Amino acid sequence: MNELRALTSVRGIAAWLVVFYHIRLAVDGLPAPALAFFAKGYLAVDFFFLLSGFVIWLSYADRIRDGGLAAIPEFLKRRIARIWPLHIFVLAGGVALALLLAATGREAAHFPFAELPLHVLLLQNWGLTDTLNWNDPAWSISCELGAYLVFPFVALAIDWRRVPTTMILAAIAALFVLLHMVFVAAGADTLGKFIPQLGLIRCILEFTAGTALCALWLRWREHWVEPALIATTLAAILFAGWLADALPETLAVPAAFAAALLALALSAGRRGNPLEAAPLHYLGEISYATYLGHYLLWFAFKLVFVSDAHAVGWPLVALYLALVLVTSIALYHGVERPAQRWINTIKLPRPFGTKASTAH
Repeated sequence: MNELRALTSVRGIAAWLVVFYHIRLAVDGLPAPALAFFAKGYLAVDFFFLLSGFVIWLSYADRIRDGGLAAIPEFLKRRIARIWPLHIFVLAGGVALALLLAATGREAAHFPFAELPLHVLLLQNWGLTDTLNWNDPAWSISCELGAYLVFPFVALAIDWRRVPTTMILAAIAALFVLLHMVFVAAGADTLGKFIPQLGLIRCILEFTAGTALCALWLRWREHWVEPALIATTLAAILFAGWLADALPETLAVPAAFAAALLALALSAGRRGNPLEAAPLHYLGEISYATYLGHYLLWFAFKLVFVSDAHAVGWPLVALYLALVLVTSIALYHGVERPAQRWINTIKLPRPFGTKASTAH
């Protein structure tokens, strides 16, 4: 299956929204509308979860169904190869930073060594901690690991290809209603609250909805114009309702992102699509490095360059953003991709009783 380049590009845009979300309060003179816009940057993670479910279903659902339980170890190996090496590399940088702070007598409360094993194993956001620590954005990667563990059983239990369209739409709606009810029960009126407690269920439900969205795309991609228009309209209505405070964020935003994702996927590959441009696509390719690397870089950057963490001038902001871009490129080409390729070459032992595959 060919890559949907537009979706890769949007992933890059979403990663940069998270970057601006984390630095917004420190930027000196940031206009109020921009501040309000970037304050919602945490919602980009919800788009990531939906997109992850979409892409994983597209890439692996048939392989899991064809291989059965015997295909699960290879799937998990490839997903761990995708997320874990760069996470460990960046986390090691956090450990070095924490040791430096301790050695110089400065406070390092954000780096509790007692929790470090959970972060190494990507278990830190499975309800085992109360706060975000170490490399904060990695909470979502911890949740993604949980979704990867669930996915093979979803793929084996549900073949969306055999489910009527109305039932798929109903299932997606039910997942979003369930997500909303979970947040309401917890007393959370935004998706950014109680991340250590609710992040995992938030990820799994949105990831699962993403798998169903992929099934709709596969069903409609040849006759895409009308579904894309309907999805775009629905996304606009939901976003407008949320912005007008007529619809709650915990219900409207995931549903709006789902409609937008479907519209983007249906329009991907069409002539004249600006999201197909090479620079945007490259930002998407390095987006995981951007997402994982920017937070601790900002922490270190402030220690070196910033005396007032609430009034960072535009020249320093520009320098930091340039460093994010450069380090993203370096991490992608120097760590992420080589480690992924190396782990993917490792041959796993075949489960007992299975025959070697003759497929290439």
